[in-house]
Amino acid sequence: MSDTRSPSPAPGRSIDVELSGQEIITVDLDNLDADPDDLLDVLKESRSKVSIWTKLATEYWRRGLLEPAEKLAQGAITFFHSGGSPGSLPPIYALLANIQMARARKAPKLILQEPRQDDMRKEKSREDCYRDAAQFMNKSEAVVNDTGMNRTVLNFLTRGVLQLGTQSMDDALRTFDSVLRERPTNIVASMGKARILYARRQYPQALRQFQGVLKHSPNCDPDPRIGIGLCLWAMDHKEKAKMAWERSLEVNPSQWPAQLLLGLDAINSSKDEKQSEVERRQEFLMGTRLVEKAFNSNQRNSAAANALCELFLRKGQHKRALKLAERTLQFADTLTILTEGYIRCGRVLHEQGAVSEAMRQYGQAVKGQPGNVLAAVGHAQTQLKLDEVSAAMHSLETLIQTQNITSSIEATAMLASIRAIPRPGMSSSEISQAKTSARDLYEKVCKALHLPEATNLPVNGHTNSLTRSQRRIAEDVEMHIEIAKLWFEDDVSRVERGLQEAFRLSERDGAVGKVDPRLINNLGALQHISGRYDIARTLYERSLMDATSSGSQENASTSILYNLARLYEDQGDESNAKNAYEKLLSRHPEYTDAKIRLAKMLADVNRSNDAHELLKQALASANGNLNLRAFYTHFLIQSNMHKPAKEFVYATLKDHESHDVYSLCAAGWIQYHQARESRDSTPKGIDDRRSGFRRSAEFYEKALQLDPMCAVAAQGLAIATAEDAVGTLGGSLGPIAHDENAKRIKNARDALDVFAKVRESIDDGSVYANMGHCYYLSDEYDRAIESYETASRKFYHHQNVSVLLCLCRSWYAKATKDQSFSAMKSALRYAQAALHLHPHDKAILYNIAMIEQKAAEMLLPMLPAKRTLKEIQLAVEQAVHAQKLFQSLAADTSSAVPYSRDIADQRRKYGESVLRRCDEQIVVQKQHESETQAKMDGARRKRQEDRDRQEALELERKEVLRREAEELAEKRKIAREQAYEWTKSSQLDVKDSDDEKEQRRSKKASRARAKPDQTGSGDEQEQKRKKRGKLRKSENVAEDDAALFSGDEDADGKPAAKKRPKKRVVRDEDDEEEISAPRKKQIKSKEFISDSDDEMS
Repeated sequence: MSDTRSPSPAPGRSIDVELSGQEIITVDLDNLDADPDDLLDVLKESRSKVSIWTKLATEYWRRGLLEPAEKLAQGAITFFHSGGSPGSLPPIYALLANIQMARARKAPKLILQEPRQDDMRKEKSREDCYRDAAQFMNKSEAVVNDTGMNRTVLNFLTRGVLQLGTQSMDDALRTFDSVLRERPTNIVASMGKARILYARRQYPQALRQFQGVLKHSPNCDPDPRIGIGLCLWAMDHKEKAKMAWERSLEVNPSQWPAQLLLGLDAINSSKDEKQSEVERRQEFLMGTRLVEKAFNSNQRNSAAANALCELFLRKGQHKRALKLAERTLQFADTLTILTEGYIRCGRVLHEQGAVSEAMRQYGQAVKGQPGNVLAAVGHAQTQLKLDEVSAAMHSLETLIQTQNITSSIEATAMLASIRAIPRPGMSSSEISQAKTSARDLYEKVCKALHLPEATNLPVNGHTNSLTRSQRRIAEDVEMHIEIAKLWFEDDVSRVERGLQEAFRLSERDGAVGKVDPRLINNLGALQHISGRYDIARTLYERSLMDATSSGSQENASTSILYNLARLYEDQGDESNAKNAYEKLLSRHPEYTDAKIRLAKMLADVNRSNDAHELLKQALASANGNLNLRAFYTHFLIQSNMHKPAKEFVYATLKDHESHDVYSLCAAGWIQYHQARESRDSTPKGIDDRRSGFRRSAEFYEKALQLDPMCAVAAQGLAIATAEDAVGTLGGSLGPIAHDENAKRIKNARDALDVFAKVRESIDDGSVYANMGHCYYLSDEYDRAIESYETASRKFYHHQNVSVLLCLCRSWYAKATKDQSFSAMKSALRYAQAALHLHPHDKAILYNIAMIEQKAAEMLLPMLPAKRTLKEIQLAVEQAVHAQKLFQSLAADTSSAVPYSRDIADQRRKYGESVLRRCDEQIVVQKQHESETQAKMDGARRKRQEDRDRQEALELERKEVLRREAEELAEKRKIAREQAYEWTKSSQLDVKDSDDEKEQRRSKKASRARAKPDQTGSGDEQEQKRKKRGKLRKSENVAEDDAALFSGDEDADGKPAAKKRPKKRVVRDEDDEEEISAPRKKQIKSKEFISDSDDEMS
């Protein structure tokens, strides 16, 4: 059933053929001639029976000589038809059907029409062979039906084998079952049924069937041990399966099935990483040898060809691998082998550069098995090679939809990588969607592989539980870098984890110093952004050293050196930063960013001319660089060159980029600043200011249209809203309306809403300063001070003059509103801090004089109870100082001053009138404070007298209590001594009475011995009982009295010893009546003593 030969006959056989002349020819069945023509003539001449024809043809078939066997069978058909005996032909037809089936087992199932290496186009296909076999079987059955003969077992078995070969499993099973009902031990039917059960995955039933075949025919060919091993393997009894195959190889050392199965198992075992490298190598070599033997035994076996194809593919022997792949395709019996044949054929062609043909092969594999990951990935790779990106993504998406993430990690990672790279022609929304999809896909991969980039998962805990292919994906450095790039703008922690994992893998797999310097540089940049300067410096220096030593990373070394210079700058190491920038410019004089940073450093140390010259050089070589033009605009504004800055930024918008957001914001700021600072009060000047404010708002609005998230533009519009710049500017651009105050507060509230949103986008001091302005406009001075203080402390470190002056203004307004001298002192303190930073600013000097004069003016009219002498004296000192300042400011002869000299002189004159009132107020304050002090001293003395009187009364009371306590203690001592004497005398009386009772008992005993029959009268006995009862009563009373008067301490002050309780004597009723009165007295006495003890305590 699995070879071209019939079952082997017994050795040493022959057959006699009788000719017409009574001559007998003996035909040796073991030495048949390959050419059957002579034998055919003999059979025709001898008119032999059909059985002899069949037997001889079968012998040829057994030896694998299918052509002579078929020639004999065809001769038999011709002979018997010519002789008029067609009814004898069914065995011949059955034999011809078996011969065709034998050819079908050797024939290709699929004949490639355009083969590259394995050409089978001249051979007959398997389907044609089975078709011919079916025709012969139909002829046999037709003859049987015409002649009325009974169908033999041979016909049934042949039909069953044919049905099995054509995959008609149900029909074949019914045929074999019909044979087995008549002959339960038929080997062919049993083997056929076992194969059908195995194909239906009914492994236990198939196993029992194969075992039955082995039991009835241990030397059966094909060997049932092969089927037994396959069933055991499918039932996960792999060791027993290998034992079955090893036994089959031992019994039939030349047969290929056991060799192939054991070879494949050894090759698979060589992939087990639990084994040592030596063991794995030995397993692989042994498996390869066994597979080669199996293929040499049967070169038309698809499984052996498939395994060898993989071997030659790894060796790079593409021609042999392609031939074996085509052999696998043409002889594949199962869909899995056919799919692997297409995949390996595609891989060979892919490596040879025949991408289109490789894509076709992969496509055939995907068509056969849509869930095959390797086929889908290969198909997508070739589509990418042919620039069919959309088709590649569709192929991968189709696979992922039908597979879980564990089975399709490779495809998921590949699809994520494709989506992560923007393609030409994609819109911004499509790029954003692709980026989001790539993140989601990589997130699935990270969670499945337990990668560090995944959320809420442990780091580096994944290597032990992954397969080899999954581990290769997890250890792909480029994938980790790509994940980091995807999250760069949104999640710095994920970026850092991805780069660190890539760095770890690169450092582990590569030699020392072979890690990509760009990767180290990126890690250093992350540490730099996070403020970990020391770590960043180490990484920068290492990456710079690696890039310099490699010699092929000039561009990388330039970027690294620039980053290192920026780090030096952030660390405050100005010398190293300057040297690094100069070194960088010596190598690349056109490096614009380095020139910008160096110019900034020069400007920070007041070398504005040098910085200006350097920026001009940079503009000469890179006039269209928008970053350079933006910094130059900033430099001009900071240098108070607003007119050149305006001309430059307008040139940028006109000649270079009209949609540059930075230039639009800068133009808006310049327009607003010039309009706000203009002092031209003529109608034309007011119109110009209105136009400037309007133009500023237009610039900001256009910037927001281009970038809705531009916080600077939003903040500019909010400032314009708060100050009513497009309205009357608080009356500066027109008459003040009657609802001006309400309008001002509303505008401030609207602006505050914008600033609150801007604060969520940018954490900058200007936002808090502007919020302070809005609170100031709303007369919420405390909140304004809080916002200004946050900006000054958190962002400017109290070095920003504008914010300090805003704080001064807010405290001044608060002091004026609350009439608070302490608030006025705070305003003065901030003004003095601003003057310290800008000592030549006369506007600040004027403000200081104004605050000092205002403090005195505010303090003098106050009631004496609301001020102090020290405050008045301080205010007078400040007012005197203010007079000097106003006098100096009024006498200033500078051409332009930021104040009015006339007003300064008027303030000086007003200050003189204030000072004239100061002496009077000082006298009043002194008198008030002296009176207040006198009242306080009198109240203090009165409180002290009351306190002394209370203390005297308390001492007197304590003395009385002490004397009473001493008297009570003395009384208690006397009572204790009396109780002790009484107790002692009572104990002596009790002892004497005990002696008398002992004497009486002895006398009574002697009388009893003298008169044993006499007994005392009842009266005498009663009297004795009463006497004894009285005696016991006296003893108990004595003891109770002693206990009552003893207390907690004895006469010497020591604790009294605890007395053991005595047993009570049982008395009769008369005794109890006699002692009832004294017992009551005893209780009364005890209550009295107890009360005295309580008083003493």
